[in-house]
Amino acid sequence: MKTLVIAEKPSVGRDIARVLHCTQKQNGSIEGKEYIVTWGLGHLVTLADPESYNKKYKEWNMADLPMMPKHLEIEVIKQTAKQYQTVRYLLGRKDVKDIVIATDAGREGELVARWILKKANNQKPCKRLWISSVTDKAIKDGFAHLKDAREYDNLYYAAVSRAEADWLVGINATRALTCKYNAQLSCGRVQTPTLAMIAKREEEIRKFKPENYYGLKAVCQGIVFQWRDGKSGSYRTFDEMRVKECMNKLQGKSLMLEKVEQKDKKTFAPLLYDLTELQRDANKRFGYSAKQTLNIMQSLYESHKVLTYPRTDSRYLTQDVVGTIKERLLACGTGVYKSLVQPLLKTNIKGNASFVNDKKVSDHHAIIPTEQYPEFTHMTNDEKRIYDLVVRRFLAVLYPACEYKETTLWGRASQEQFLAKGKVITSPGWKQVYEKEDDTEESEDELKEQKLPVLKQGQTLKMDQIQMTKGKTKPPAHFNEATLLSAMENPVKYMEDKNQQMVKAIGETGGLGTVATRADIIEKLFASFLLEKRGNDIYITSKAKQLLELVPEELKKPEMTARWEMDLSRIAKGSLHSKAFMSEIRDYTQELTRQIKESDGTFRHDNITNKICPECGKKLLSVNGKNAKMLVCQDRNCGYRETVSRVTNARCPVCHKRMEMIGKGDSATFVCGCGHKERVEKFQERRKKEGAGVSKRDVQQYLNKQKKEAQEPINNAFAQALQNIKLK
Repeated sequence: MKTLVIAEKPSVGRDIARVLHCTQKQNGSIEGKEYIVTWGLGHLVTLADPESYNKKYKEWNMADLPMMPKHLEIEVIKQTAKQYQTVRYLLGRKDVKDIVIATDAGREGELVARWILKKANNQKPCKRLWISSVTDKAIKDGFAHLKDAREYDNLYYAAVSRAEADWLVGINATRALTCKYNAQLSCGRVQTPTLAMIAKREEEIRKFKPENYYGLKAVCQGIVFQWRDGKSGSYRTFDEMRVKECMNKLQGKSLMLEKVEQKDKKTFAPLLYDLTELQRDANKRFGYSAKQTLNIMQSLYESHKVLTYPRTDSRYLTQDVVGTIKERLLACGTGVYKSLVQPLLKTNIKGNASFVNDKKVSDHHAIIPTEQYPEFTHMTNDEKRIYDLVVRRFLAVLYPACEYKETTLWGRASQEQFLAKGKVITSPGWKQVYEKEDDTEESEDELKEQKLPVLKQGQTLKMDQIQMTKGKTKPPAHFNEATLLSAMENPVKYMEDKNQQMVKAIGETGGLGTVATRADIIEKLFASFLLEKRGNDIYITSKAKQLLELVPEELKKPEMTARWEMDLSRIAKGSLHSKAFMSEIRDYTQELTRQIKESDGTFRHDNITNKICPECGKKLLSVNGKNAKMLVCQDRNCGYRETVSRVTNARCPVCHKRMEMIGKGDSATFVCGCGHKERVEKFQERRKKEGAGVSKRDVQQYLNKQKKEAQEPINNAFAQALQNIKLK
């Protein structure tokens, strides 16, 4: 008799098969003496489309809404039906005695396997493999400590509740908006509040009125002192006359040191990475999108096996991981990291509370290196960068604190107070892990660090120079992907209901969406032309502004998704029944649909062009995608679109910025903002001479990719449930 192991993806399935000594390759599985390993391709089964319940739902009609099937059914995804049939056949084999669920260890991974088992009507006993990395050691340890799958039933109920709630709310609200305004409009419990936050930030920027502020700077024997307001404690004031009066009375005066304060201080390493923090850092340092970072992390986890599970919301380790730290150090302690790792290997590593806390780890601990030795020659440059971020952060928490002496000079002249500050590092500690000190934004209300000579209290210093400083208050910055991720993770500022329970709930549930879904939500907003990029800044489009006017108020609030995630968390813990949650969702769906039906708003395309759709004859809309400018048909039933220009990785020979490609085929032209232009043929010739030739095949692949993207549907679905909807 044999055990059937179901992994989430082929790559992980092959790794598990190798560890379990399965060598006989078949279509969609690998078999051995004791085990058969098969896999999904992500989801093989999903919630059924509306037309599965009634053929009339093929047409999008307002009169049919809301669609509220008594029981939501599941169906096999057509594109991956062949693999599902393979798994179903293996489940039914008489020599298969039990099942091991080896999909990703999380809510969505649980759903992948359970829906396959449910659709196949499996009756055989199941166990659960729960691991945070896919190294050989982790897989062996995981199989040595398999758990009864029934221990994860509540996690499955939470996953089903999330999927069904998204289906009911997302499909009904999206169809209602689209039918009412005959435009490709979609909304949802995460994407709509995210749009609302960006809109609110833009409104703050529009309403912002800059004010002039003033300060004083005194130079005494080479030391720069800053004036501080005795009443407010601030280093600046909006009262220009007061500063001028101070400056006049201080001319030719000396400054007496009232106090020389020297303190021994420490700074500790930042916490380990969870996915959101890693996405933020990668965006700040390298300009990577959240989705790009997740994809790179997934490759380092699945293919290279050098980093642990990426979709984690914890920045701590559990106590049981502490015993593996030396192995992980030996694995990553090569090349540039060798000199940093060697001192750590000579110490007795302890799991102190700064990075080890079992209570702050739910499904998975923080992202850290595995025991697998990295092969840098097989990594892309992007993969090396992300690996470097994780390794250095891991090493930093194992190093002692950075110690320094901070000196503050308190001076007074003509009753006005002045301060100067300096510090000397006595022990670099964790900061030696980083080649450069982390970038930190200095507040305008803080003293700048400087080297200070040895001075004593009571000394008098001559004022060599006194001058007024000026500045203007700045508006809030536009969101970029890093700051948007932060706002989604902690949207308290944008909540109307700020009672303690709700604030606590939004903190415990991780804000809008989860670490695993935020990147996809941002990408969907760009793909639906609700967001656009200008440089690194994110703006909402006219379409998004109108959408926010049309959707019901409740759907724009972060509080709603906070309540959902809080309830889903309770379902996963067994303290709330899924039926009670779904009853509320059904009531809410009814009310939401009614509000949209009865609303009296209007939607107007203000980006219409004079170009005609070649398929339906209607005028095309001009839209800005995340990395491309496109023309799309205004008729939601048509779906035609074409790429006008696209930002490429090709660099301008004049200013070295990324160029746009305009046009198609042989007539395509690279254009740069500095004014440089060159045809594709000239670009190829130049690159060939430079020794980094771009072949015709490379360009053709790029153009084919453009063509493929142009054929993709515009109406990107709300959550997973909408991906198979056909607009007719």
